[in-house]
Amino acid sequence: MNLGLIGAGLVLGIAAVGSAIGIGIAGQSVIGAWKKCYIANKPAPMTLLAFGGAPLTQTFYGYILGLIFMRDAALNPANADKGLLYLGIGIASGLAMAFSAIAQGKAGAAGADATGETGKGFVNYMMIVGICETVAIFAMVLSMISL
Repeated sequence: MNLGLIGAGLVLGIAAVGSAIGIGIAGQSVIGAWKKCYIANKPAPMTLLAFGGAPLTQTFYGYILGLIFMRDAALNPANADKGLLYLGIGIASGLAMAFSAIAQGKAGAAGADATGETGKGFVNYMMIVGICETVAIFAMVLSMISL
């Protein structure tokens, strides 16, 4: 089950790396949009912060899935032969969550730029960010089901 516990750590770590990249991408655009508002003497909309922080949730999904791996290892020591399966699921799910966070950061960056410039369309842009989020939720739930 040691491989399974490595999978628990990897799902969190990989998802967190994706979150960090996505937050960095979206955050740069949010700051740029605020700067444009300040230059134009317009109030900077704090709602843009939602675009910058959206990719953080994938870290939580990785954490939840990792906890389930560890709980299963503690409660079912007979599953020691499933270590490689858990490792594979951890890597695959972590990558799915990471790429979801990166895509979400890119969509959030575009949404922040458009909202900051026009002051319109926040909900429309946030829907696209939510669609990117759905990939990570599916990865987490389907991985939980497959265990």
